[in-house]
Amino acid sequence: MEEVEELVRQYGLEEDLEYVIIPFTDGKGSRKRRFILKRPYIRIVYDSGYFVDYLLQDVIKAAVRNPDLSLSEALYRMNVEIERNADEPDTEEKGRLL
Repeated sequence: MEEVEELVRQYGLEEDLEYVIIPFTDGKGSRKRRFILKRPYIRIVYDSGYFVDYLLQDVIKAAVRNPDLSLSEALYRMNVEIERNADEPDTEEKGRLL
């Protein structure tokens, strides 16, 4: 849970005994808060019946990046971004390829 405490400090989030609270402003300018249970893993169940257990740290990062989206969509976008970055060669390799 040390990583979660670090994320709370890094992103300026709120927390209580049971939740990490992510304050944000929606597209209409209204102030809102998203509550995420403090559990080591958060299970997302998809329409087709399968499920994925995500680390709490990943759920927090995804929710901070895309607070207006559902958690499943925010996690999907974060994973696509990670995969895209993993497929790109780093700058040293990129220089050798050119």
